[in-house]
Amino acid sequence: MNNQVKRRKTKAVNVGKVQVGGGAPVAVQSMTCTDTRNVRETIEQIEALEKAGCEIVRVAVPDAEAASVLGKIKKSISIPLIADIHFNHHYALMAIEQDVDGIRINPGNVGKKNIAEIVRAAKDHNTVIRIGVNAGSLEKELQEKHGGPTAHALTESALNNLAFVEDMGFDRIKLSLKSSHVPTMIDAYRLVADKTDYPLHLGVTEAGTLVTSAVKSSIGMGLLLHEGIGDTIRVSVTGSPVLEIGIAYDILRALDIRRVGPDIISCPTCGRCEIDLFGLVEQVEHSLSGMKDYMKIALMGCVVNGPGEAAEADVGIAGGRGMGLLFKKGQVIRKIREEEFVKALLQEIQEMTGE
Repeated sequence: MNNQVKRRKTKAVNVGKVQVGGGAPVAVQSMTCTDTRNVRETIEQIEALEKAGCEIVRVAVPDAEAASVLGKIKKSISIPLIADIHFNHHYALMAIEQDVDGIRINPGNVGKKNIAEIVRAAKDHNTVIRIGVNAGSLEKELQEKHGGPTAHALTESALNNLAFVEDMGFDRIKLSLKSSHVPTMIDAYRLVADKTDYPLHLGVTEAGTLVTSAVKSSIGMGLLLHEGIGDTIRVSVTGSPVLEIGIAYDILRALDIRRVGPDIISCPTCGRCEIDLFGLVEQVEHSLSGMKDYMKIALMGCVVNGPGEAAEADVGIAGGRGMGLLFKKGQVIRKIREEEFVKALLQEIQEMTGE
C-alpha cells in the first residue's frame, strides 16, 4: 500500500469470511442482475463474479419467492451473500432466518418501526446491516428540509438512522450514501466520514454504461479512496456485473491501495505502431481474467517508449515490424516473432506466478 494514502480508521465488521473496515483491504463488491428466483442462473453469475475477483455479492429480493431461495443460493456459493431489501421488511426477516451474511436496507422506503424489527432479528443471527441511503429514495421530510437530495440531506438521513439502530444496541453496521451526481456523492461521504467511524461502502449509483460508469466511479470513488475514505466499493455498470470487477481493481491499483491481478500497461498506439497491439492486449486481458497475483505487464507497440516501459515492468513485450523483445524484470529474455507474443508472454507469467 502507498504510505501516502492514510486510511480512515474504522470499526471492523465481518461480512461472512470477509473483514470490512478496521484496516482490512478495501473489498470489491458487486450485485447480480439475474432474477434471484432463478437459483441456477443466479448461482452461475455469482460464480462468474467470484472468478473475476468479486469478494462480496448482493442479490435483489423483490418478493417473497426471491426471499425464500436465499438459503439455497448461500449454500451453493463461497463468497458472502447480501440481501438487498426495499419496501417490505418481511423479506429482510426471511433473509436473516436463512443466515445470509448481511442485508442492505434503505431507510427511505422501509420505515423506523420495521427497521427496529429487522435489527432485533439481525442481533439474534449476527447479521451485518448496511444502512444504504440513496438520493433517489430519501425520506420526504429531509428532501423538503434541505431542498432536495443534497449531501447534507443524505448525511442527516444516514446519521439519524445510525443513531436509531445504535440505540437498540446494534453495531454490526456499514453505511453508504449513494447518488448518481458525483459531486453530491463525494461531499456526502466526506461529511459522514467526519462524524462516524463505521465502515463505508462507496458507490456512484446508476452510473450508466461501461465507459460512463468507469469515468464517474473513478472520479467519485477515486477521490475518496485517495483521501483514505472507503472500506468496500462497487462500480455500477448497466450490463454484465462481471465488467464491474475489472474497473474496481483498476481503481484500487491506480491509487496503489491494493495490488491484485494484472496491471496491464499498453500504449495508445500511433502511426509508429507496427504490430497488432489491439489484438495483443485483448488476447492477454482475456487470458488473464481472474488472475489474483499482482503483476505489472507492459505491452508496447513501438521502439520510442516501448523498451523503457517494458523494462520497468515485471514482464513485457516491446514490438515492432512483426518482431518483439520479451522482457522480464528489466532484462531482455529473447527476441520473438509477433505470432509468438501471446504464447511466450503467458508462459513467462505462468512460470512466475504458478497461475
